[in-house]
Amino acid sequence: QVQLVESGGGLVQAGDSLRLSCAASASGQTFRLYAMGWFRQAPGTEREFVAAVSWFGGSTYYSDSVKGRFTISRDNAQNTGYLQMNSLNPEDTAVYYCAADTRKSTVYGDSIFDKYGYDRWGQGTQVTVSS
Repeated sequence: QVQLVESGGGLVQAGDSLRLSCAASASGQTFRLYAMGWFRQAPGTEREFVAAVSWFGGSTYYSDSVKGRFTISRDNAQNTGYLQMNSLNPEDTAVYYCAADTRKSTVYGDSIFDKYGYDRWGQGTQVTVSS
């Protein structure tokens, strides 16, 4: 099965930047990714969509709250996705999860924005932004 390993979270001040990484692997087995997304969840809230990238075409999608500040990208050869987060503010504080679609679910409708479109999830990484 595909496993996702995230890195790059931490504690920063408002206005700072962070870069999250998400590496996909499957213990020597071949696999295909169709999309990678980032979601976040603050205490007491639902897990919400942040950004996503289609793996082959490279199309990118963002929530309104991060558009213009965050950039999602991917390295196909390394099976790794990235989330560059600039101009962070305290409202960005949350656990950030990367997610991967290995079943071609996200190509249909608006599924790329929906956490149910993804079948593999990382362990989450904490991002804390102090004011």
